Amino acid sequence: MPLPESLGLHLETLLTDRQGHPVTIRAAHPVHGGSVNDAFRLDTDLGPLFLKTNSADQFPSLFNSEAHGLHLLRQAGDLRVPAFIAQGECDDTTFLLLEYVPPAEEDAGFQTRFGRKLARLHRHTQATFGLDRDNHVGLLPQVNTPNLDWAEFLVHCRFMPLVKMARDNKRIHTGDVLRFERLYGQLPSLFPSELPALLHGDLWKNNYLAAADGEAVLIDPAVYYGHREMDIAMTRLFGGFDRFFYAAYQEEEPLAPGWEDRMDLCNLYPLLVHLNLFGGSYAERLGSVLRKYV
Repeated sequence: MPLPESLGLHLETLLTDRQGHPVTIRAAHPVHGGSVNDAFRLDTDLGPLFLKTNSADQFPSLFNSEAHGLHLLRQAGDLRVPAFIAQGECDDTTFLLLEYVPPAEEDAGFQTRFGRKLARLHRHTQATFGLDRDNHVGLLPQVNTPNLDWAEFLVHCRFMPLVKMARDNKRIHTGDVLRFERLYGQLPSLFPSELPALLHGDLWKNNYLAAADGEAVLIDPAVYYGHREMDIAMTRLFGGFDRFFYAAYQEEEPLAPGWEDRMDLCNLYPLLVHLNLFGGSYAERLGSVLRKYV
């Protein structure tokens, strides 16, 4: 999809006003790899910039959520995120304009540094699980109503909304809806007690970059304060993180015994997200994981 001409002119005006001198967008190159937004690398007088767009009518607050998540991660300071430039709407398009981070090859120590810094990020805490506002995971709304209890938060803010969505859209088997209901009562005994941790929230292999300086750069967050095993589990759902990543994390901030046995349990949430977004084989994968616990 080409960059809409009206949006290009809008961005040139926005950048010109901010810089105090004319800024021209010379070219807009589609960037592939995402599944929910259109993305472009913009060649400008200021250098390359990264632009994400979507429908303002369907997803008016989508990039508000992402911008706020990037802000929270940037404030934490443990892992780099792209610099924020602008967020807004033009005609029927909502957009997010960020620093362009050229992807580089991972060096030998990359995964070790990444694992150690993720552990440091997870030390950032607050009194409750959740967040002061709802946001998004992918294109889906993510409920973040604060709760002192992790199991209750997981049930009411993560599982129940997406199970209902999948049931309403006939994407989940009736038996699996009943399995979730049986699982809810078991959750308090399945998770070790931990303080709420600042999470990326959607940490899979396509949501980080290796920068030229050898550091990891987090992108596309779905930030909230949760049980840190949720981030670790997500890294294992589609692969892309090696043993040095997990070893470094464990050295920096060891996970509670039995964490590997809880990875599938944690990944019920991203599986529900993918089921609602994409359907298909995720129903069978979700059911298979549920049957391990109920």
